[in-house]
Amino acid sequence: MEIVVATRNAHKLAEIQALLGDAGITAVSLAAFPDAPPVVEDGATFAENAAKKALLIARSTGRLTVADDSGLEVPAIGGAPGVLSARYAGARVTDAENNAKLLQVLAAVPKSRRRARFVCCVAIAAADGLLVTLNGTCAGRIAFSPQGEQGFGYDPLFYLPRYAKTFAELPAAIKNKISHRGRAFAKANVWLRRYLRRGAVPPPAGKDAYER
Repeated sequence: MEIVVATRNAHKLAEIQALLGDAGITAVSLAAFPDAPPVVEDGATFAENAAKKALLIARSTGRLTVADDSGLEVPAIGGAPGVLSARYAGARVTDAENNAKLLQVLAAVPKSRRRARFVCCVAIAAADGLLVTLNGTCAGRIAFSPQGEQGFGYDPLFYLPRYAKTFAELPAAIKNKISHRGRAFAKANVWLRRYLRRGAVPPPAGKDAYER
């Protein structure tokens, strides 16, 4: 089965394909659909943004579509950057600029108050409507400086005490298993398997899922 992943980011597509690979699913990005409309991510929550992307792209392409929205929440600064994670330092900024701003904002915050969590919401939609949303989280804390060269976004700052490493220092196989995106897409994998077997919308895959 072929599904559309609502992204033009090749790195993100590869990560999602790896997470869905054993479900017998081939993922294609929006690079295959140059006429697909841009999506303004103006929702107040990750779920709203993911659902909006999935629905708009599903209706545009006529294909089953998977979209996700994810970000970092730091309680010490009111849950920021939250849904603004990708543009925390402004529009069209680099990951390094977002990381620098976060470190600046947290400069006076001690280690004991630097806890954080990554959140991911995956939405799956068909052309006739939203089918399901699924959530995944991963808890850690914000380091005092970037560490590691792998990953993207806030990965160099997201420290996991259990591994004594940041996301950017972990092997991809471990990160994909424990990350917020890995956990959300593991649920999506199960849901899509049921969808493929039944040819219809299966029951919700947990308390954080809902159907149309």
